[in-house]
Amino acid sequence: MAQFSVINPATQQVVKSYEASTDEQIEQAIAATHETYNNWSRTTTLAERVALAQRLAELFDERKDELGEIINREMGKPLDQAIGEAEFSGAIVKAFADNAEEWLADEEIKVEDGLRSFIRHQGLGVILGIMPWNYPYYQVARFAAPNVILGNTIILKHASQCPESALALETLFRDAGFPEGAYVNVFATHAQLGTIIADDRVQGVSLTGSERAGAIVAEQAGRALKKCVLELGGSDVFYVTDDVADLDAAVEYAVGGRMENTGQACNGSKRILVADKVYDAFAEKFNAAIGGQSYSDGDFGPMSSDSATETLTEQVKRAVDQGAEILVGNNEPEGNVYTPSVLGNITPDMDVYSEELFGPVAQLYKVSSDDEAIALANSSPYGLGSVVMCDDEARAESIGNRLDVGMVFVNASGLEGADVPFGGVKKSGYGRELGKGGMLEFANKKLFRFAE
Repeated sequence: MAQFSVINPATQQVVKSYEASTDEQIEQAIAATHETYNNWSRTTTLAERVALAQRLAELFDERKDELGEIINREMGKPLDQAIGEAEFSGAIVKAFADNAEEWLADEEIKVEDGLRSFIRHQGLGVILGIMPWNYPYYQVARFAAPNVILGNTIILKHASQCPESALALETLFRDAGFPEGAYVNVFATHAQLGTIIADDRVQGVSLTGSERAGAIVAEQAGRALKKCVLELGGSDVFYVTDDVADLDAAVEYAVGGRMENTGQACNGSKRILVADKVYDAFAEKFNAAIGGQSYSDGDFGPMSSDSATETLTEQVKRAVDQGAEILVGNNEPEGNVYTPSVLGNITPDMDVYSEELFGPVAQLYKVSSDDEAIALANSSPYGLGSVVMCDDEARAESIGNRLDVGMVFVNASGLEGADVPFGGVKKSGYGRELGKGGMLEFANKKLFRFAE
């Protein structure tokens, strides 16, 4: 039975379906990646692997239009954003390639006994990646690129609605010159993923996905004593302090932070906190801007699937039933086109107060002080990112120090970069991707010591 299907969320039509991998194919994938690690990774130099990664980065750019069209029909991303994702994925691969020599350089250790001592970073072996649908190329690039440069080999299980992009990625790696077994795509079932994680030839697993999926994978990895990196959900705050002079800029960043990828981003600005002194002026501008978003003009796309639309609609309905107010929008999607919305009058006893809304719905809160804003922000079970809009940078940094998050962006949203770390705390997961930290997550940090 086909379990991996391209269902265009704009038309709700099945484009193409693929059969799940057989158990024999899963075994072949494990064997191939294990053999390639032993016979290729151990015999190539870092410079040789970097050269392949440089070619991979070029291919992302050369094929960006084709790649963009694939995810446009797989998960509904507007075409310009889809092409932009392919370009950014190439930039990520290039950043890892450009910085690999520095980030993987031996680290000399000063020790009391004076013996020559250093840490050398080497690969671990086969690493399993379980990737989501919301950024089909970006998520894979930031996981796979540093690992193949390091010398690890990859088994990649993509989201069930992304089989075309999954196969396109596998083709990119092969066309870049990576050998068979360096990067292998599998259409694995949940049961087969458990088998892969438990296999002694597999040394780690990285998952980007839901809190529920993360808990399952972490449990399986723990039982098998495997390194695990989890990038899970988020309910990020966007805090506008009382000293912000340029409210138009704050509104622009808040709208961008909420509407990126049609609101389907783990680190999107989902909870908008505004100081009471500027609340009325900000809210008027923000609500008008959200209400002015146009589907026909390509400001946002359809929700990624029928189930995503149904989940968001039910969450908003329950919030309203519990006393929240829809300030913008109507919670009446047409097919998978969900009108961008703003919820207000949210209280801690409502389910939505601690939920992640994965779609174009913002929560708007009025706060009377930094202390109140920080307490509200930290009340979430999630701790991924945040934005602090504040004209006093020292004050903004002080606020950021007190936020239980993995990332603090000051005076702008969208400050992610190809060479800076990404990750969170609490139920947003653990570990880092991107930057030097991401490159070293699945490295064997091997100690060398030399006697006199």
